[in-house]
Amino acid sequence: MSSQQPTDEPVYAERVYRSPMGVVSGVLLLALTAWLCGDAVLRGSGNTPWIGLAVALCAVPLIVAFTIRPAVFANEDRMRVRNPFRIIELPWAAVDAVRAGYSAEVLAEGSKYQLWSVPVSLRERKKASRQQLRRSAADRRDPGSTADPGARSRTSSSEPMRANADRIAEELQELAEVNASRPGAQGSVRVRWSYEIIAPALAGALILIVLVATR
Repeated sequence: MSSQQPTDEPVYAERVYRSPMGVVSGVLLLALTAWLCGDAVLRGSGNTPWIGLAVALCAVPLIVAFTIRPAVFANEDRMRVRNPFRIIELPWAAVDAVRAGYSAEVLAEGSKYQLWSVPVSLRERKKASRQQLRRSAADRRDPGSTADPGARSRTSSSEPMRANADRIAEELQELAEVNASRPGAQGSVRVRWSYEIIAPALAGALILIVLVATR
């Protein structure tokens, strides 16, 4: 009778990275679209209700695509990047690097894929850099000002030292390095177009063009 033996390998729950501001903006834009298009449908005359429906059919998928939809999912085998119009699955063995410059991106198999859900804030990065410089200067100026070095270390480590995009890129890079040798992390990059977003947006745009042209 066989039994599974415990291993020393770390087990990671799936991590999800989103932009909270993007989600909030998307919800507000959807509410605004529903209000404007709903008013056109209920109170408009002639072709106006149909134009309102066409605008909603085109705008809603695009709003969702660029605000609520983007996300990065990471587990012990792979990273799944959900961008506005594509879903990219990257086994850790195929990932060459994850970095955050002017935008967050992952390099794999000679291609570069942007992480839409991880916005880079240069202002946040400069703020973190200034904070780190001030802390380093304070440590050099008065290294023994705290009686309990352990408490001082805990206080310092609790303060943000890096921009959010840099922290996420470092976490994903670490996951790639740790898990690249796993059997489940092997394979090549797979890219799938999100036709559930593209099709209704194109249909709404075409209907809107026809309605405006024949008005």
